[in-house]
Amino acid sequence: MTPSSVPAGMEGFVIGIIGMGDMGKMYARHIAGAGFRVNACDREEKYEDLREEFADRKQIKIFPNGHLVSRASDYIIYSIEAASIDKVVGEFGPSTKQNAIVGGQTSCKAPEIAAFEKHLPKDVDIVSCHSLHGPNVDPRGQPLVIIKHRASQSSFNKVETILSCLNSKHVHLSAAQHDRITADTQAVTHAAFLSMGKAWHANAQFPWEIARYVGGIENVKINLTLRIYSQKWHVYAGLAILNPYAKEQIRQYAQSVTELYKLMLGGHKEELEVRIKEAGKKVFGERDWDGELLLKEEVLDRFSLGKKPETPLPNNHLSLLAMVDCWSQLGIVPYDHMICSTPLFRLWLGVTEYLFRKPALLDDVIRIAIEDNTFRSDDLEFTFAARGWSDCVTFGDFGSWKDRFQSTQKFFEPRFADATKVGAEMMKTILENIKKE
Repeated sequence: MTPSSVPAGMEGFVIGIIGMGDMGKMYARHIAGAGFRVNACDREEKYEDLREEFADRKQIKIFPNGHLVSRASDYIIYSIEAASIDKVVGEFGPSTKQNAIVGGQTSCKAPEIAAFEKHLPKDVDIVSCHSLHGPNVDPRGQPLVIIKHRASQSSFNKVETILSCLNSKHVHLSAAQHDRITADTQAVTHAAFLSMGKAWHANAQFPWEIARYVGGIENVKINLTLRIYSQKWHVYAGLAILNPYAKEQIRQYAQSVTELYKLMLGGHKEELEVRIKEAGKKVFGERDWDGELLLKEEVLDRFSLGKKPETPLPNNHLSLLAMVDCWSQLGIVPYDHMICSTPLFRLWLGVTEYLFRKPALLDDVIRIAIEDNTFRSDDLEFTFAARGWSDCVTFGDFGSWKDRFQSTQKFFEPRFADATKVGAEMMKTILENIKKE
């Protein structure tokens, strides 16, 4: 879509964006690039910096605050952290232009929709959205959830037309369906990577410097863990703490980690084997395995931050075993959510599938879990970490979440530049190789 191809009847349609963080800026640039005028703002102290940053973009006008954006825009998108949505909509919502459309780009829709219903005038339509990827991922072909909560078909069509400039794959859901699916996919996936990072931090380990953490599956674990910790803490906190469905999922993951670790410590091989293989059957058993693996080892090996040892070193893959056990306990079939999956979730599913589709490898992992003590201290810290993140979610503790996240973020910070570059290339390459579901 170009300036000359804005649909007839929408030539004067103006989009407002309240919140010019990374995702807000990405939306502003794409929408303006499609020919629409964009009004945007962030906190007032950022006004001058934003004006300077977008001085060369004639289609984007920066305002000092959300009152001015709301009064002058036809579709207003709140692109802010979920924890702040009620306060911000409460402040700017009453200023919304008459008969405008309002939506949000938060990762958790329950508090967002509640804020809209509470603070917006009754004449305003509500059509929300959520791009299921980060700001540095090409939006083309990625899932974009669009939620028609309180709107005419005409308003909904206008929003779809505007967002088509992202060239994403539109998925129509209710707010509750969105939150359930993101809890089943993103919340638990993030908990696994957050726990890995916390465990390495607790042991003062840079995993790419340790031979047993280099190559194959380990490359995915390291690169995606660092990718998460290089982002802003509130992105993951809001999704986990405010999503009404996420608490159960994250609690179950911590419980699965704990129970499997106890079986390993006690040397209960038969019980461990039965539990893991039954979980594998529940999650993967009904699949048609004639197709190729989602991930291939030769592709994974290309993206190491360290030097791969000549002979692969043993690993019990507690984080992966616990993920499948968690899905099994909750009755989640991850393939059901592929249409709404993030790149990170597709990679994590690919890694677990890789392990469970290779019986000899899975048997070896179970044997190592019982017989090899090499990973005991690492697994202990991983168990502590998983339970710690679960406690933050259970108690709704944003302060502890922020402290835990930022302390580990600071530990890994020196390698973010390398990891982001390698991780982005890894995601691009692997996702191109993943078969279409």
